[in-house]
Amino acid sequence: MPMKKTFLLAALVLLFQLCLSPTAGLALEPLQPGDKDRCIVCGMLVAPYPDWIAVVAFNDGSVYFFDGPKDMFNFLFDLKQYRPDATTADIREVQVTEYYTLQRHNAREVYFVTGSDVLGPMGKELVPVAGEDALKTFLLDHGHDKVMRFDGERLAPVDPLP
Repeated sequence: MPMKKTFLLAALVLLFQLCLSPTAGLALEPLQPGDKDRCIVCGMLVAPYPDWIAVVAFNDGSVYFFDGPKDMFNFLFDLKQYRPDATTADIREVQVTEYYTLQRHNAREVYFVTGSDVLGPMGKELVPVAGEDALKTFLLDHGHDKVMRFDGERLAPVDPLP
């Protein structure tokens, strides 16, 4: 009986540590562009705009950096033009830089806001915002036309929060 309690206690401690782990949250270990990395869609250097970096990483180890989510989605939605040998199944991860925290997040776990007064490196941008509270604040402070979520295949409009 004491061995069962010890095992249960150890399992609970491990679970607690995993919940507190920095990798257990939404923020990802950011993939960083080099000084010469350019957005494959518009040709701009990416590193000068760290607040807007978006990334698509493939299973084969190749990584594409973008100067904002708008160009990243142009790339994803027209893979045949930019990466003819790849499909969405070949993608390992898609990262975006969240507006408030400037931390990298999985693109599936944030809201994307269009039509706000926030401009990216190339003007109007899809602004990534993480969490409902941050979204409410953003919409009040910056306005919007649409709020969308990315499901791994497409951007779909969602109702903004009340």
